Amino acid sequence: MSKKIKVSLNDFKFDKNGLLPAIIQDYRNGEVLMLGYMNKEALRRTIKGPKTCFWSRSRKEYWVKGLTSGHFQFVKSIAYDCDMDALLLKVRQVGVACHTGKRSCFFRKIK
Repeated sequence: MSKKIKVSLNDFKFDKNGLLPAIIQDYRNGEVLMLGYMNKEALRRTIKGPKTCFWSRSRKEYWVKGLTSGHFQFVKSIAYDCDMDALLLKVRQVGVACHTGKRSCFFRKIK
């Protein structure tokens, strides 16, 4: 079982664009729903909660998942990897996670 450790936003290893990948997972069944990106401010807003906030790389603005669709993600937990350069968020997903209308963005298979 992992334990909570007090960590500063400055401890994370953001990429050259100031972003961290954030894997979003359903807290009930473990289904991977989507991948988004967070900068320090988006992560701060997400920690404050209760909903996920991302940095849109294409629109160059913050977006709270669900503001336009109604398909919100309520944060249950936030974990980070051993290198502190990726996040795993477990959420209660309301509606679908993918903009295509699918439950998960990972609905296509290679193998």
